[in-house]
Amino acid sequence: MNKEPLLYRLTPSDPAGHCFSVQLIIRQPSPKGQELTLPAWIPGSYLIRDFSRQITSISARGGKKPVPVRKTGNHSWRCAPCVGPLTLEYTVYAWDLSVRGAHFDQTHAFFNGASVFLGATGHEHEPCHVELLAPPHARNWKVYTSLPEAAGHVQAARRHGFGMYKAPDYDALLDHPVEMGTPQFVRFKAHGAEHEMVFTGLAPNIDLKRIAADAQKICAAQIALFEPASKRAPFLDSSDRYVFMTMVTADGYGGLEHRASTALMAARTDLPTIGQNNPGDSYQTFLGLVSHEYFHTWNVKRIKPAAFAPYDLSRENHTRLLWVFEGFTSYYDDLMLLRSGVIDQAGYLRLLGKAISGVLRTPGRHKQSIAESSFDAWTRYYKQDENSPNALVSYYTKGSLAALGLDMTIRRESGGSRSLDDVMRLMWDRFGRDFYQGSGKGVPENAIARLIREATGVDISDFIARYVEGREDIPLQSLLLQQGVKLELKASSPTPTLDVRTRPAHGETLLATVFEGGAAHRAGLSAGDALVAVNGLRVTETGPDRLLQAYQPGDTVTVHVFRRDELHAFDVTLSEPAKTECILMAAAPA
Repeated sequence: MNKEPLLYRLTPSDPAGHCFSVQLIIRQPSPKGQELTLPAWIPGSYLIRDFSRQITSISARGGKKPVPVRKTGNHSWRCAPCVGPLTLEYTVYAWDLSVRGAHFDQTHAFFNGASVFLGATGHEHEPCHVELLAPPHARNWKVYTSLPEAAGHVQAARRHGFGMYKAPDYDALLDHPVEMGTPQFVRFKAHGAEHEMVFTGLAPNIDLKRIAADAQKICAAQIALFEPASKRAPFLDSSDRYVFMTMVTADGYGGLEHRASTALMAARTDLPTIGQNNPGDSYQTFLGLVSHEYFHTWNVKRIKPAAFAPYDLSRENHTRLLWVFEGFTSYYDDLMLLRSGVIDQAGYLRLLGKAISGVLRTPGRHKQSIAESSFDAWTRYYKQDENSPNALVSYYTKGSLAALGLDMTIRRESGGSRSLDDVMRLMWDRFGRDFYQGSGKGVPENAIARLIREATGVDISDFIARYVEGREDIPLQSLLLQQGVKLELKASSPTPTLDVRTRPAHGETLLATVFEGGAAHRAGLSAGDALVAVNGLRVTETGPDRLLQAYQPGDTVTVHVFRRDELHAFDVTLSEPAKTECILMAAAPA
């Protein structure tokens, strides 16, 4: 006998108080007392988020009788035994303007399921119905989500309407975020598959037609990469459409992937406007974000590390493979802009040079490998402080360079007959295509070298040992030259340097990072110091560079700073600026 689906009802009930009212009905609760949980984190963002702290009230009843509910852990509750159905009613505070949580005011409502839907222990694999109700103040709002409508249900929602939606299980329920409101909207098809783009927030005169045309090229190119024969979009196993949900702000940037959608944040100035001939690099930034999150539809949403198959959302899930799932994705996001024709070769080389420069400016790459960085994402990458550049490396950026190095090595060793594309297609065939149809297996921790050899015939075990598990710099200069690209390094400025990163704050310049072994470090300066003067001349919030132009590397200057409320003076011997700015240009193949 099939159990009735769990029923969730969600109402954006208090826009001024930013609260969702949620009801959960469990027809057959556990006779021992129903346990309830809320995820501690959300896949794709590797930090314990403690979403449960935003549940401001909770109550339960069995039939019409009140049922006691007791908190049993940071993210768990237990109801007293009762005769069903069990009805939970709770309130969620939604004021997190990010891609991870929930946000609600008079203009829109957005949520990820991980932040609002309690899970019923023992019912995780049962189907779910979700009734989305319109807020009392805004009956003209529409709903944008990849969550399928509950076709055949008497209260089934129509496309973009309020009403009943469905999910096959709790994991799927959490993987379809929802946007409600009156956003700007455009749709397109890529290889016959429906895609929607939603833009919330003030974005005057946005060129939706241009954005859709460019996104279509990117999506089509990625589908063809993984499915060159069928051209079948990956998300059709979960929804009949893919939805890009973008929150537009003054300076936002970021994204979070889901199985048939993505939540994005974008700066208003990154979006092209009607009549704008050349949107420039900022628009490329947005398209790169679109490309990155869409590539995740294959790489991490279906091709997963074994540690994520399945996720345990109650605790940290460690893997040494984020350099594959985020690093490879970061490599392909810009590469797909080139392959789709959205940018040209010169534009691609600029993006690649920027990535190389970013890694070279991180001393921590000599202390931490990208495999270690992957494993430590929970405690280090997602909890960065003033010393992080000295202590860690990004599995995103150096991971993307590892993917580049692997791609070029495979092409060289195979005489150009194989590439990293073949590896991605093998992993898709082996682990991804049928992930949600029952296979559900992930990539083992030690399988990458074996999979690359199987897909290409190339042994890259030494590469993995030195540049992934080890901390050596990837020999990109020689590898690129073999592919007809010349790499040169130069200093970004001729001005001698303190070897610090600064940031403005309330009219002052603060030391954000003091690089280990650099001029400031040797002199005794520390992160958090407020720069006051260089050789008696005031440092403004624009920083010390203008003053330092009067000196040469090797000169000693007196730097006054406030450390807390105490004035200190340090004699600093200025350094020659490091050659970390990467310039790439076409060259004759070696």
